[in-house]
This record gives sequence, C-alpha cells and structure tokens, in this order.
Amino acid sequence: MVFPVGSTMSENVSIRPVVRNDYDQWLVLWEHYNASNGRSGERALDADITLMTWSRFFDAYEPMYALVAENNGRLVGLTHYIFHHSTTAIQPNCYLQDLFTSEAVQARGVGQALINGVFDAARRAGTSRVYWLTHESNLTAMQLYDKLAEKSGFVMYRMVI
Repeated sequence: MVFPVGSTMSENVSIRPVVRNDYDQWLVLWEHYNASNGRSGERALDADITLMTWSRFFDAYEPMYALVAENNGRLVGLTHYIFHHSTTAIQPNCYLQDLFTSEAVQARGVGQALINGVFDAARRAGTSRVYWLTHESNLTAMQLYDKLAEKSGFVMYRMVI
C-alpha cells in the first residue's frame, strides 16, 4: 500500500507488513515509542518482552500483527494491532495497540496512513470494528483521531497485578 503524505516528504510512504529484516529499524522506533510512553531507563521494558512481541508478529498462532511505514528505504513509523473476540459481536474486533511515527515525519500524514493500513487489514479480516486508546494528554494525536473515528465515551480502568 502506498499513501501520499505531506508535500515535504521526498517520496510516498509505503505501508506494509513488517518483515524479519526490519528488526533493527523497528527496534529503534519501538524504543522511541516506549520512551515517549514513560518506558525508558529504569522503567524500560524487559528485553524479553520486546523479543516476544517481535516473535508474535511472525507466529501464525498469534493474532498480533505489525505494519510499518517506509520512506526511501527507512522505517519512519509503526503500528501493532490485535484481533480478538468479543461478547457483543460475532466478528472479531481489532485493537490498534501501538502507533508511532518518527519525529521527522510527524504531522505529515504518516500516522493517518498507518491507521488506514490497520483499517484495511481489519476489513480484509472481516472485523466489526477497530478501536484504540490514547492518553488524555495526547492532544495532538486526538486531533487526528477525532477526524478518523468517534469517541466511545468509555473510560478505561486498570489494576496492575
């Protein structure tokens, strides 16, 4: 899939499934994504979690997938999504879990292209909906999200066990 993005990009960005050879570039984006969510230094994810996450993208028994945004041979964004069943629908749901674009391409349409890539994958899989969460302080991202989807009105609670 190729999506036209902002005019300052030298070429179109291609959105495609991650491949094993992407690991080194994916890892850099993954680490930046985690750092932007407070998971760095002493709070960094254990390396085993990162390796397990990576391996799940290539395990046919796992419902976890990854797309990357590529520009001129460099990965500039990633998104991870998971298909799961629900008690309120027959078709599976798609949870867009992670979305990150490098600072160099932010506000140039790459995030929207990645989300559209997930929408396309969800349609092909016959899912009934795609949903995601964001932090209430993520106002810049919410400006994009408000254009692409509706707010559900639900508030998330969690208990770390």
